[in-house]
Amino acid sequence: MKKVYLFSLLMMTAMIFMSCTNANKQSSATDATDSTEVAAADEGWITLFNGTDFTGWRGYNRTDMPSAWTIEDGAIKINGSGMGEAGAKDGGDILYDQKFKNFELTFEWKVSEGGNSGVFYLAQEIEGRPMYESAPEYQILDNERHPDAKLGKNGNRQSASLYDLVPAVPQNAKPAGEWNTGGIMVYKGTVVHSQNGENVVEYHLWTDDWKEMVANSKFKDWPNFLNAGGENQEGYIGLQDHGDDVWFRNIKLKVLE
Repeated sequence: MKKVYLFSLLMMTAMIFMSCTNANKQSSATDATDSTEVAAADEGWITLFNGTDFTGWRGYNRTDMPSAWTIEDGAIKINGSGMGEAGAKDGGDILYDQKFKNFELTFEWKVSEGGNSGVFYLAQEIEGRPMYESAPEYQILDNERHPDAKLGKNGNRQSASLYDLVPAVPQNAKPAGEWNTGGIMVYKGTVVHSQNGENVVEYHLWTDDWKEMVANSKFKDWPNFLNAGGENQEGYIGLQDHGDDVWFRNIKLKVLE
């Protein structure tokens, strides 16, 4: 009887073990399904900045990163020289080393008091010429303190504007020191800027209206600006060193077909 009892006990233990193992497998399968669903939700988005290093980034017209750019609390920071645009000893604009054509770009930014910077797109890399001569610019600015906010026309130098051409309306930027969300969508020539959840700029590249707008601006003698994106109508994403402390984080891009 003892042998029979012992055999039965061992069989019950084995069954309980198998039951627990199957339950764990089902739980793991469910977790895997959940992970797949999360991955699917992010499908198509490219993280341009990983929050820890400058993988994918380099200086404009150089192969390395200028030392004026650092990483602080998970954000890219330009440590301003206080000497104006690209005034730092080892500063200058930077770019993500891949060209894009039709895309949606999202990012967060904040400025120091009186800060000024910009996000370039469709930029070309032309030796001896600055990035801004070939790229439209999403303006980054402390609207309350920087003089540029009162220059230009109708506020077209304030934050999220197409710099010096199309003002951001409504103007909903947060004060210096606070994070803002920004966005740029480019699709077959249509461009939209967003700021803090609202679309604030829309214009259309390469159209007669675009050509007229450029012809009546300070960019009129810059052929690479008029033909933004070059022959293939594609270009780099760039961040501007304008001599002030500015931070960027959560930089992501989705290619639009």
